Amino acid sequence: MARAALSADSSNPRLLRAVLLLLLLVVAGRRAAGEPLANELRCHCLQTLQGIHLKNIQSVEVKRPGPHCDQTEVIATLKNGQKACLNPASPMVKKIIEKILNSKSGKPKR
Repeated sequence: MARAALSADSSNPRLLRAVLLLLLLVVAGRRAAGEPLANELRCHCLQTLQGIHLKNIQSVEVKRPGPHCDQTEVIATLKNGQKACLNPASPMVKKIIEKILNSKSGKPKR
C-alpha cells in the first residue's frame, strides 16, 4: 500500500511537467502562426500621408497617445478596404476630421 501511494505521488510531477510542456507548445505554436499574445505596445503608423480625398474614406479612427505610442495616430479605412495613416498635424487631415465630426453631430457644413 505504501508503494502504491509512493507511485501516485511520483506521477504528479510527471503529469505537471507534461501539462506545462503542452502549454508551452501551444503558446509557441500561436506565436509562430503570427497571433499576438497580448496587445502590441507600439505605434501603428510608421509613415503618414499628408492627406487623402474625402470621397475615398470609409471611416477614420483617431488613437490618442498612450503606453503603446507617444503620438496621436489617425488611421483612415478606405472604401477599397485598405488602411492609411494620416498625419494628424496636416491641415488637410484636420479638415477631414472636422468634416467627419460635423457630419456625425448634425452641425451644418461650411
